[in-house]
Amino acid sequence: EVKKMFNETLIPKLGVITDIRIDTPDIKTFRVVSPEGKKLFEHRPGQCAMVSIPGVGESMFSITSSPTNKEFMEFSIKKCGWVTEVIHSLEVGNQVTVRGPYGRNFPVEEDFKGKDLLFIAGGIGLAPLRSVINYVRHYRENYGKVVIVYGARSKDDLVDIEEIQTEWVNEPNMEVYLTIDRPQEGWDGHVGFV
Repeated sequence: EVKKMFNETLIPKLGVITDIRIDTPDIKTFRVVSPEGKKLFEHRPGQCAMVSIPGVGESMFSITSSPTNKEFMEFSIKKCGWVTEVIHSLEVGNQVTVRGPYGRNFPVEEDFKGKDLLFIAGGIGLAPLRSVINYVRHYRENYGKVVIVYGARSKDDLVDIEEIQTEWVNEPNMEVYLTIDRPQEGWDGHVGFV
C-alpha cells in the first residue's frame, strides 16, 4: 500500500493552467486542474509538488491552496531562476506536469487541534502557510486563537493581500498583523521588520 502510494507520487500528471493571478511584481499564483477539470491529487496542509515544463525543467513548489479546496490546486511562484522565469511566461490554457504530493505536512490534526496558533512569515514565505491557514479557517471550531504576523519589503510585495484584507482579517478570533520594511506612500500600516 505504501509502495503503491509512493509510486503514484512519481508519475507526472498533466495539468492545465486555468487562472493566473499576479500577486506582486515577481510572484504569480497559478491555478491548475487536470484536462478533465478535476483536482490533480489530494494533499495535506504544507505539502509541495514538483511542477515541470517538459524540455525546460522542473522545480519544487508549495501547494498554496488548502486541501479543503476540492476543485483545483494553486502554486504561488516567485520568479527567481530559469524554470520559474519560463513558468511566469505561461498563459491560461498552457500545460504543465505535476508530481506529488511530497514533504511532511503540518500536524493540523495531530498536534494543532485545540491550540492557539501563531503564524509568522515574510514575503513568499507565506506560500507554504496559506494552505495551513485556510485549512484552519475551514475547520475553525477545532482551533483556538489564530494570530498571523506577515511582512514584506513593500506593500506591493505582500502576497495574497486581497484574500488577507477581505477574508482573513474578518475571521472571528483571528488577528492579522501586516508590516512592510520601509515607509511607503499609500501605506498607513505598521512599518518595520516582522
